[in-house]
Amino acid sequence: MRNDFFEPERGPNLVGWALRQLFIWGVGGFVLYGAVTNHLLFRTPSPETQPQSAIAQPDNARTADPPGEKLRPLGQPAPIVTNSLTLRAQADGYAYVKASVNGAEMTMAFDTGASVVSLNETDAIKAGVAGNLNYSIPLWTANGRNLGAPVTLREIRIGQLVIQDVRAVVVQHLRCSLLGQTFLSRLHGYQMQEGVLTLTWQ
Repeated sequence: MRNDFFEPERGPNLVGWALRQLFIWGVGGFVLYGAVTNHLLFRTPSPETQPQSAIAQPDNARTADPPGEKLRPLGQPAPIVTNSLTLRAQADGYAYVKASVNGAEMTMAFDTGASVVSLNETDAIKAGVAGNLNYSIPLWTANGRNLGAPVTLREIRIGQLVIQDVRAVVVQHLRCSLLGQTFLSRLHGYQMQEGVLTLTWQ
């Protein structure tokens, strides 16, 4: 190559020299631009640079089930585990049960027609709710009109069944404590049929 290749020629060859220089620099610039903008096409991407969705898994691949769980078909609800208790009514029409009220054992009768759980005064003392009572709620019982004092029972337990924070009343001259609707309505369901009371809960 001539040492004066980049020096402009003199005389009538000046125009030809200029066109030749323009062509050479244009071709060189185009090649350089193509190499820079397309260099990623000629390199293998590393795993770190691959998008996560582009990493395919085999069709038979599956993740491990969480401990203690089994896969269910989509859209199928989890099964509801329901417990039940069956009691036969006595000759007086009531079904009786051994219950624990605030940790105190006592016999109670189910009364589906009673709007509230009712304790007689003896059972109220056992349950620790007999102090400072205000007998201000009028009630109608099998013995006629009576008065009840409102209380809240920490819990009523019958076997594995536990209902907490139950509204109740302490009733004067009540023969047997009653499990009414403030207890029964907290269950999954109940049914009295042909002298058999069935309770269900979750």
